[in-house]
Amino acid sequence: MIQNMTSGNPTSLIVRFTIPLLIGNVFQQLYSISDIIIVGRLLGINALAAAGSTGPLIFLLMAITIGFTSGLTVITAQRFGSGDNRGVRRSAATSIIISTLFTLTFSLIMMFFLRPILHMMNVPEEIFEDAYSFISVMAQGLVMIVFYNLLSGIIRALGDSKTPLYFLIFASLLNIALNYFLIQGLGFGVEGSALGTVISLSISVICCFFYIVKKFPILRFHKDDWRMDWKFTRQHLAIAFPMSVQFSIIALSSIVIQSVCNSFGPVTIAAFTSAMRIEQLASQPMVSFGIAMATYTAQNYGAGLIGRIRRGVFNCSMISLGLSLAMAVIIFTLGEELVDIFIKDRSDDVTAQARTYLNISVLFYFFLGQIFIYRNALQGLGRPVIPLISSIVELGMRSFAAIVLAVHFGYIGVCWASPIAWIGGAAVVCFGYFYTIHNIGTRYLYCHHHSELPWH
Repeated sequence: MIQNMTSGNPTSLIVRFTIPLLIGNVFQQLYSISDIIIVGRLLGINALAAAGSTGPLIFLLMAITIGFTSGLTVITAQRFGSGDNRGVRRSAATSIIISTLFTLTFSLIMMFFLRPILHMMNVPEEIFEDAYSFISVMAQGLVMIVFYNLLSGIIRALGDSKTPLYFLIFASLLNIALNYFLIQGLGFGVEGSALGTVISLSISVICCFFYIVKKFPILRFHKDDWRMDWKFTRQHLAIAFPMSVQFSIIALSSIVIQSVCNSFGPVTIAAFTSAMRIEQLASQPMVSFGIAMATYTAQNYGAGLIGRIRRGVFNCSMISLGLSLAMAVIIFTLGEELVDIFIKDRSDDVTAQARTYLNISVLFYFFLGQIFIYRNALQGLGRPVIPLISSIVELGMRSFAAIVLAVHFGYIGVCWASPIAWIGGAAVVCFGYFYTIHNIGTRYLYCHHHSELPWH
């Protein structure tokens, strides 16, 4: 169902839009979490470490594709907000063409460099082949990852956050069933988990495609919608590439941390993997509000409603603060029980190291939540450079902390890397947002007097 977010109560609209996103993001996390739980319980700690050691690399694949497709659909949302139906169709068609070329190129690059990358990440020899099998299947299924995120992004750009959720819930449940069948039934091992994920995402892509064809008249393409306009294409790429780079920089900083953890051996890898999956799940409410803010901001920017953007961002920031406190309480209370879910036979060392990471990082969720809100608001405004700078700051601070602090304090030093990076990243995007929205407000006054819209 198409939803216009340029009228009505901002907070109510954002919350209603976010709830399906949150449920969907939780189920999307079940893809990776169920992979890890099933692998850990069926195949043991070494298999869990093998899948976990590639976690940041999979995050890199996901981050680049999500950043790229999200950047493309910002233009779609802006055109929808301005009432330009032909622009919506042209934007969607252009995004599909660009994504196809992007996927083919990136898949070939990934497959060629996978083994050298795993060696650079210090993946232990005893789990190397399992780790390679797992990540290579995911790399080969990249096309499905890209097109699921693109088609879902197009649907969300039109204000519909519920439909992708329904497809994702079905696919998540299918993924769990396939993982058990492929690993336990057919004896595929670690790579069976990755194969189940790819098959499930493929189902989601098919569902999204047929739903768009049937339910969205605004996206019934005309022949000339597929004609490439290089100026229009550059508008998409001007947002998509910086967002992709921004997301990849964040993922690269995670690879640095994982590389340091890998040097401590399988037990620490398993502990860190479990803690990271819990943290990813705990952060989903904040992530979801961030995604909602991108669509909300883009539509209202397209309509020239700058004051409305300010109100929505502030209210969302306060909600994110409350959520970060709630997640902290849950992690402090149930952290040990959550860690034990990931392993077949309880390991005191694994549990203790995972709790150490969670007890430190949970204190800084407020800064992480603000990053999601202000970063996505800037992206919805079509201003990807400041989020990119923020990501570079995060990369530098996280890498420095992980490497330097690990030398002096060991694993505990690694645990402080993300909180330090969140503080730096939040400072950059918060300052950047307030500076940008002030300038846009001034420019809008000028455009209003000249009968223009600020995105022209």
